[in-house]
Amino acid sequence: MFLFGFVAYFQQRTLSVAGYRMMPDLGLSQMQLGWLETAFLVGYTAMQFPGGVIGQRLGARMMFVLIGLLGFAATIATPLAPLLLTGAGLLVLLVAAQLLLGVSQAPIFPVSAGVFEAWFRPEQWPLVQGLQTMGLGLGAALTSLLISRLMLSFGWQHAVLWTALPALILVGCWAWYGRNSPTEHPAVKAAELAEQGEAPGVPPDDKLSWGRMWALMLNRDVLALTVSYVCMNYVFYLLANWCFLYLVQERHFQVLDSGNLASAPPLAAAFGAGLGGWLASRLCGRLGIRRGLRTLPLISLPAAGVLLFVAVDAANAYVAVAALSLCFAAVELNEGSYWAAIMHVGRGDTMAASGLLNTGGNLGGIIATPIVAYLSGHHAWTQAFLLGSGCAIVSAALWLSVDPLRRRVSEPATT
Repeated sequence: MFLFGFVAYFQQRTLSVAGYRMMPDLGLSQMQLGWLETAFLVGYTAMQFPGGVIGQRLGARMMFVLIGLLGFAATIATPLAPLLLTGAGLLVLLVAAQLLLGVSQAPIFPVSAGVFEAWFRPEQWPLVQGLQTMGLGLGAALTSLLISRLMLSFGWQHAVLWTALPALILVGCWAWYGRNSPTEHPAVKAAELAEQGEAPGVPPDDKLSWGRMWALMLNRDVLALTVSYVCMNYVFYLLANWCFLYLVQERHFQVLDSGNLASAPPLAAAFGAGLGGWLASRLCGRLGIRRGLRTLPLISLPAAGVLLFVAVDAANAYVAVAALSLCFAAVELNEGSYWAAIMHVGRGDTMAASGLLNTGGNLGGIIATPIVAYLSGHHAWTQAFLLGSGCAIVSAALWLSVDPLRRRVSEPATT
């Protein structure tokens, strides 16, 4: 699951780095680059809940093979498209490739949550969620370092093609070794199953009805977590997708320097995600699930808002990079708390409930991308960052209404 998260974010962030060279080579404007980012987010957001439901029905083993192959095809379509088309036709094909990439990657994290539910005890959920999110940050950090160097030496097309190949190896390994639950895996022994408790390694329920899905969508804790995640992800996508261009355009670093410095925020985010998952697990053990999962968001999200203000106001460019890195770490401290909370709320329907959470999270990206594209295109980076400060504070406030242990209302007997 760590490697699937790593590869997913490497594929996603390639465009944000290669886009600097794609724009002059293909005659794309910065707004059109924003359209490509938005196309990915539309596919990614639209398939979160359906992807979780389909994954719950098919099982994680088959689902990861299908979406892994689709993601590989969509990734290599971007560098190959200019060999076939130019002008408007090329733009349409690039948009379609990003849309397909979003569709293929949408189920990764909802389905991963179902795997974690089957393979780990509840007190470990924040930790394993934080560790997978660490994979995302490391993938994003490596993208800036690797793609910027490869495209300077060989061009952006070769850089994207070569770095797409490891995904095929991962899919093959998963198809051979992965299983939906511990009870299905031939290498898992009885003593290991006993460590899981009374219901060891139970896979997610694959018989979702419309009534249960509707009850999930209307659940007050699902709604509160989802809206909070919308706000938090404005900040996430601002930092993840636009940091490289911000450093080039506003802070006037060279491309190679920007590639190096742009890796600092996602590296800090990766560290923050792992640390946050560990802290949330420890806090749950000391304070209980409800208070333990709330504590980090109520502290770190307002801190992220302050750090965004510091970054945009800093006179020294390196201070701005440091503030952006600390901000990204503060944001990602909360991933374990969000995902563990939705797993508690959706218990038994974790993949579907997680799909709803991540639908909201990526609505934050859909909202952020055109706003930041427009403001940055008009050299109004300050306004884009200050809007993020407000979103971080609202995101924290919504956690006050979340109770992960609140009993879910059962669906009607007949559906």
